[in-house]
Parts: sequence; C-alpha cells; structure tokens
Amino acid sequence: MGALSHLRVLDLSRVLAGPWAGQILADLGAEVIKVERPGRGDDTRAWGPPFLADHAGNSTGEAAYYLAANRNKRSVTIDFTRPEGQKLVRDLAAGSDILIENFKVGGLAAYGLDYASLSAVNPQLIYCSITGFGQTGPYAARPGYDFMVQGMGGLMSLTGKADGEPGAGPAKVGVALTDILTGLYSTVAMLAALAHRDKGGGGQQIDMALLDVQVACLANQAMNYLTTGVAPERLGNAHPNIVPYQDFPTADGDFILTVGNDSQFAKFAGVAGHPEWASDPRFASNQQRVANRKQLIPLIRQATVFKTTEQWVAELEVAGVPCGPINDLSQVFADPQVVARELAIHMQHPLAGTVPTVASPLRLSASPVEYRHAPPLLGEHTKEVLQQLLDMDALTYDQLHAAGVV
Repeated sequence: MGALSHLRVLDLSRVLAGPWAGQILADLGAEVIKVERPGRGDDTRAWGPPFLADHAGNSTGEAAYYLAANRNKRSVTIDFTRPEGQKLVRDLAAGSDILIENFKVGGLAAYGLDYASLSAVNPQLIYCSITGFGQTGPYAARPGYDFMVQGMGGLMSLTGKADGEPGAGPAKVGVALTDILTGLYSTVAMLAALAHRDKGGGGQQIDMALLDVQVACLANQAMNYLTTGVAPERLGNAHPNIVPYQDFPTADGDFILTVGNDSQFAKFAGVAGHPEWASDPRFASNQQRVANRKQLIPLIRQATVFKTTEQWVAELEVAGVPCGPINDLSQVFADPQVVARELAIHMQHPLAGTVPTVASPLRLSASPVEYRHAPPLLGEHTKEVLQQLLDMDALTYDQLHAAGVV
C-alpha cells in the first residue's frame, strides 16, 4: 500500500505544473481523479508530435507530453460549465482530500467550484491553486507560462553564453523547469497542509505561483545579488562562485569538471600534469581561482584536449575528482547507472500494448512507489468513477452522456 493510499485527489489541472504534482501524489499511492473537458481533455493531449505508437507503428493519438505527467490517474470527463457538471464536481470534491486546479484567478467562482464554495461543502478539503502570478498582486489576473516566467523570474538572465562570446544571449532551460519546480513545491505544500489537517487544523487553500517559485529557486544567485546589489551575469556553463566548475574540451568532445574544494583541485592538477597549479598563489584557493578565472581556464583547456572524455572520466574518478560526460538522451538511458536504477520502465497501455515512462526518483523502503495505471485515455474511467464514488445508476449516466455533460 502506498504511503498516500488513504487519500483521494481531484485533479482539475492541465498542462504540467498541476499534473506533475498530481502524478507525484498518485505515485505515492493516492487515488487521483483527473477531471477533463469532454472531447478535448488536457491541452497537452494535442501537444505533438511525437505521439505514442502501437505495435504496428501507428499513432495512438496519445501525445508524449501528456504521457509524461499523468501516470497512475483515472480520467473522468465532465463539462462543468453546465449545472449538472458542476454538481458532479462538487459531489466528487465532497469526498476528496485534495483538489488541484490551475485556472485563472477567480475563474472557477462562476461555476461554484472556487475554494470558498467547495470548502463549505467539505471543510476538510485542501485546495491547491496554481497560477502564473498568484492570487494577489498587480499581475494576478495575467496568464502565466513557464517560458515567460523563466524570463520574468531572472533565470534566463543567468542562462546562456556570456556577453561578448559567439552566440551570446539569454536562453531558456531545455525543459519547462519552472513548471516542474512549481509541481514539486505544490506537492510539499499539500503534504504540509495534510499534516496541519491531521492535527485538527481543517482544510485550507494553497496559493502557488510560478513566478514565486522561480524567484525562490534562484538560490545562491539571488543571494549573490541581494548581498551585493550587483546583478549576476551569464557565464555560459561556468559557475559564479566555484572554479573550475564547467565544461572543458577533450580530444573527442567535451566533459564536465566540478571541483568543489581545494583538495580536489590539487588532485585534478596532478592528473592534468600540472601539480604546480595547486601551489600557484593565483590558484591555490577557490577564492583566488574565482578572482583569476580568466588566467586559469585557458590553461586547463590547453591541458584537457590531449585526452578523450572517457580517459578523463576514468582517471579523475580514480583520483576522487567529480566529473562526467555530457550525454544525449540515448546515452542517458543506456548509462549503466540509469539502467541499474531502472529509471526507464514500461506499463501496460490499452492502445499501444505498453507505454514507456520515466520512473519516479522517490525510493521509500517501506512504502515504495507503485506503477498501477498508464496515463489514462480521455474519459477512460468516467462511468467507473461516477458509479463507484457517487452511486450513479446506469440510466442517469446514460442520460448525462447523451446530453454531453460527461
């Protein structure tokens, strides 16, 4: 039994941040019911190609993007713009522990599905609202998407080649990282709210904003600014506070060197054939290496090109110096460590036979993650859920289905 198998989650969210949080809860055992629009569903169902293919190579119409964030859920289609649909959602919320939504601020109030309305039905409900900018502030009414928030929240000012270098300019991260981080923070907040409820505190609303999360995750770079008043600049793959901590060229490509202390630097200098660097007053301490970055980095580059990536990784591993290759995804999923940790798994799928998915990184010894359901087809479980949870009879279901409510 999963750690959260006693919980029911009503997931009204779509795209990534909310569904990511819902998938985490589902992986941990919660019963997660994904409520979608009839006929269309989650926007990401159409975000392809690529689409999942069946054994014959034919498209199933299930977008890879959608498949990434909806494992272990049941899909129910309900048109809650109609009174009959609103009642169904209210009835489901009455028996749920958590509700996740990412509609615009105030968007669900018109349907009687906002926190004030549903908390009156279920005072123990934890209601997690995810928006671009939060429930308050001058931007609250604006829509917010990961890419724009990466820009507004400062991440892109720190990502990309340094000014003056070929190809310089701001760059977004290669995955929707702000959405993912918001999903993670939302999960933490919901678990905290559950702990509060378990102590007799009742339900509550959680106000999550992509911009808040992005600014919070600036971490050391935010503090570099707040303690100095000087905005950090883009450094490409270099680190603002540690040297050497970046990519370097090799005889057959590139590798990453991540020297975290002076001892590791001395070991690296020895492997590189330049033990004198460790005693050079310009490079002996990290503070000195940061100050003399422009002198040290070209010297290292001149040394690293004489060995292959494989040679550097092997020799530095023996020396105890952290380093690694720069893998593409085919290399990632073929990596012995990734294979040993079983990070790529397959689940049974009603259209494709099986569907590949990336395993959860959560490893609990007593209540491990279980892979119960492939990402559901649109409305796959509507009849099942309404009959099981709301005691709906077949005639009522057929009438609602014929009317397009479900």
